[in-house]
Amino acid sequence: MTIRFDGRVAIVTGAGNGLGRCHAIELAARGAKVVVNDLGGSRDGSGASSDAAKAVVAEIEKAGGEAIANGADVTNFAQVQAMVDEAKAKWGSVDILVNNAGVLRDRSFNNVDLPDFSFVVDVHLMGAVNCTKAVWPLMREQNYGRIVMTTSSSGLYGNFGQTNYGAAKMGVIGLMNTLVLEGGKYGIRVNALSPCAATRMTEDLMPENLLELLKPESVTPALLYLVSENGPNRTILTAGAGTYARSIVYETGGMWLSEEDQTPEKIAENWEAISDPSTQKEYTSGNDQTQNMLTKAAEGLGIKL
Repeated sequence: MTIRFDGRVAIVTGAGNGLGRCHAIELAARGAKVVVNDLGGSRDGSGASSDAAKAVVAEIEKAGGEAIANGADVTNFAQVQAMVDEAKAKWGSVDILVNNAGVLRDRSFNNVDLPDFSFVVDVHLMGAVNCTKAVWPLMREQNYGRIVMTTSSSGLYGNFGQTNYGAAKMGVIGLMNTLVLEGGKYGIRVNALSPCAATRMTEDLMPENLLELLKPESVTPALLYLVSENGPNRTILTAGAGTYARSIVYETGGMWLSEEDQTPEKIAENWEAISDPSTQKEYTSGNDQTQNMLTKAAEGLGIKL
């Protein structure tokens, strides 16, 4: 099986450097027409330049692909909508959206300034919201869409000094989970990529010998699979240094307590049973959790649902 994107139109945000650049180049190499979006700012989001995006477009065109550069700020919905409109006017559709744009303003929570906290959340979370909102009606109309959120181990598991980044990166998982439920009947699949790669976002966070293993080119195959026609849905795929894995949120089956036992002391007393991993399940909606709780309560009370 060869995964191709002939006839598909893709938007990749933050595509001027690093992961986004690799994503854009490989999508184009496999037949997609690509909007290379990049505001062109520095790692902390300051400044702007179209040079990086134009350089990626030139690289794609030199290899025989089709691409256009776009400098829309993902935090500005009007600019994002104009970008989507441009892609539709030029190529007729938008089939793939890769929400990759990001910034870092790392500081411990005690020292972080709230404006810096809000800015990081705005770029990562609201940037993904804006871009997805702009393509959503089009994807519903054409009954096809592939959307990827870029999450991070900082959100899934935590990382010192990155409360703002971690909060935003976990936020896109919640966004993904609900979009999956709303987009399913319209042929829209939404997934998340959790990359570990050597980019300008991570260049001073790891020793050089480790960074050499974490090539962005090793992450992009995971992205290509997620946006492919027969790719998965509601999946968090991690990728780095040639290793690929799934991150899955589970919930234990839990334990029902009678009304008289619904106390913090009884929770403490039964903590081992409540935490028993042998009963864990992967839920696909919030209703699954509610159903489990009601079922256990009904069994405990001896009533039928």
